[in-house]
Amino acid sequence: MATPPKDVEQPAEFDFTPENHEQIKKIIARYPEGKQQSAVMPLLDLAQRQHGGWIPTAAMVCIAKILDMPEIRVFEVATFYTMFKIKPVGENLIQVCTTTPCMLRDGDEILATCKRKLGVGLDEVTPDGKFSIEEVECLGACVNAPMVQINDDYYEDLTPETIERIIDQLAAGEKVDIGSQQGRQGSMAETGPTSLKELQPAE
Repeated sequence: MATPPKDVEQPAEFDFTPENHEQIKKIIARYPEGKQQSAVMPLLDLAQRQHGGWIPTAAMVCIAKILDMPEIRVFEVATFYTMFKIKPVGENLIQVCTTTPCMLRDGDEILATCKRKLGVGLDEVTPDGKFSIEEVECLGACVNAPMVQINDDYYEDLTPETIERIIDQLAAGEKVDIGSQQGRQGSMAETGPTSLKELQPAE
């Protein structure tokens, strides 16, 4: 088994909840007989969601046993894909895109605002455990740049003011509108739709 992060306090044991064990049966059933190891990524995702946003080493050992595969291979998958976290993260993981389209639209200012507002740097967790910040490569929402992903949701067309408001709302436990913060629909121009202006609702 590969060495876990040295600066992380690891739980001694991990097991999935009864509900997740039932879910695991359904996930494994999606794959042909003998190919259950293909379920490693969905099981890592399940473990991460159950364990507060990160995957402890004990969870990887548990998954290896369930899928009858070497522990090192589970660790390799968990450490290769950036959506899997092997260190604790905040309750709200703010992933700031700073790839070219977002950077051209002041994505670096959004990142700086997050750091200043929360008083933490990249990959650090706020003292109350509510937030952490990560800089990521393209999140695929270039037309509505700059944008961030917070947990499973996208927040687009951001300004320093709107990201500060979103952080305040999340800190207060309030509902936050996802998507464009300017009210844009899809990827239409900022000045409004330029085609298909009279769409009727589907019947």
